Order: sequence, then C-alpha cells, then structure tokens
Amino acid sequence: MKPLGRYAALNRYVELCESVGLDAASLMQEVGLSPAGLAVQDRWIAATSIARLLELSAAACGREDFGIRMAELRRLANIGPLSLVIREEPTVRSALDILIRYERTYNEALRIRLTEANGLATLRIGLDHGEPVADRQAIELAVGATHQILQSFLGRRWQPASVVFAHSAPADTTTHRRIFGNTAVFDGEFTGIVFYSSDLDAHNKLADELLRPYTRQILDSLPNSVGATMPARTRELIEALLPTGRCSVEQVARSLGIDRRTVHRQLAESGETFTSVLNSVRVAFAERFVANERYSLTEVANLLGFSSLGSFSRWFRSQFDQAPSAWRTRTLLRPDP
Repeated sequence: MKPLGRYAALNRYVELCESVGLDAASLMQEVGLSPAGLAVQDRWIAATSIARLLELSAAACGREDFGIRMAELRRLANIGPLSLVIREEPTVRSALDILIRYERTYNEALRIRLTEANGLATLRIGLDHGEPVADRQAIELAVGATHQILQSFLGRRWQPASVVFAHSAPADTTTHRRIFGNTAVFDGEFTGIVFYSSDLDAHNKLADELLRPYTRQILDSLPNSVGATMPARTRELIEALLPTGRCSVEQVARSLGIDRRTVHRQLAESGETFTSVLNSVRVAFAERFVANERYSLTEVANLLGFSSLGSFSRWFRSQFDQAPSAWRTRTLLRPDP
C-alpha cells in the first residue's frame, strides 16, 4: 500500500500561501485534500497528495523555493508528540536515533539514514511514495525541517559542512543561502546533510533527565499507522476525503496504491465493508457537526459527502430516528451533566 503522511506535514502551509498570494483552500481541494483537515494534525492522508500540493503551489506562485520557505517556518513541535521525546534526549545522537527509528509515526514516506566516516556524519534524506511523483518541494521541506531540528539542539548559528541536494539548483538561491549559508550543494550524488561527527555527541541543553521516564511513556503510546488494519487506514482516508466530495472506494484504493477489489477483500477479512466504514465515519461526523450551531445543515451535508440536504436528511433519519433539525434542537436543549 502507498505510504501515508500526517496533516501536520502541512503545518504553516496556509500562512505561506497567504504571504505569496495563493488560495490555499482551492489548491488543497485540487489535490483532494480538505482544508478542514489541517485542524486535525494527526490525521493520515496519502503522502503523494502532500507532494503534489507542494509542487502545485510552487508552480502557482512561481517560487522554486516554496518547500524550503515552508521549512523555514517549522519548529521542533511540528513533528507532534515525538518532539516531546527527542527534546529530552541527552545528546544529539540519541535524539536523532529516536527521530529515525520512529520516522514512520509521522510520515511513512520519509527515509532518514545516518552514517559516519572519517569524522563526518551524513544524514541521507529521501522520500519513497510508492509511485513516481514530482517531489522536489517535499524533499526540500524534509531537508529544511531536519536542518531546523539540528539547529534547535546545536544553536541557531550552527551550520553543517554541507547540505546536499540531488536535484539542480533553482534560478534564485537567495532563500537557500539565507537558511544554509554557503553550505548548499546541488546536483549531488544524494540528498542530505553532512556535519561533523562530534556534533552528534553534543549535550542537549534542552533536556531534563527527570522528565525522561515520562517521555518514554509517551514514546510507548505514540500512534503509528505502520501495520494498521485496512479498516483503520480506510477510515483515516474517508475522514480526509469526505469533505472534498471525492470519497469513493476507487479514490481510497488509489490513495493506498491498490485496486478496489483488494480493499473490499481486506475489509471483508476484518468483518467490514467499505459502506460500513463510510457509514461509521458519517455517524461520528454527524454527531459532531449537527450539534454545532456554527455549521448550517447544508454545510454538514457537504462535509459528510452528500449531494443535497435532502439526501443527508433521509440518511440522518435512518440512523438517528429523527430529522437533523430536531436532533440539533434536542441536543442543544439537553442540560450539561
């Protein structure tokens, strides 16, 4: 199945789009992503959709540095709960070890490998989307974000020996020079960051050894989509696709890199069908959105993937034994426990 990534990979995407005059919502919808999904950072989506969105955005604004500018806005916290763990590791080496070992808890497509030789450490950084896809911007985002993480431990003035990109240089390298100084190298044999091995053993000034037992508990509880069941993966993708109006078994199958028959077969092995998972997601969404007066019932119908308010109302009545308007009124009048 194709790898997934978290909506957290698009953190600060909207702000960057606004700064370069782009309509973030339209661009996201064009690649089948929901702008509303950005509010749920841990939700999984197809990693290819993230890569396509960044390429589309770069082309739309004519900025070859779109991915690296997005990386410039990132912070350690953008990798989610894992950031709490690595922040308390005693050395840069142990922090990177955690980052690499648990990379698939935040992006299944990401590949980071550390090697050491002749006093130099090399972090090779790549993306494996399971299919050919333009990913220059996603690669630069990954490299830039890793560079930011290293600087969070080693200081903002720290610079590596070199930051290597296998692709060619952009026409304007101003942003790359601002972030990496004169260390950026293009048309290299690999993509990654080269720095002195001694930096790996640098003490992490952010760490508090008294907190490490607690961060280990966090590590044990981290959500991981690796090895997730087909119903779980299907549910994640349905939640992401429903608000876009493009939710179908065919679209879910394409996002997973398999055919629809395989989706049906693996769901059946778990005692589920695509319809049962879809209905379960719709019920959960309906309970959340109908109870919220911020959303009109027409908006709720759209968020649940219905073509009209009428079809939504008929479905809602079949699930809740009353009209959505009546259910909303009853829920809002219910006293708080």
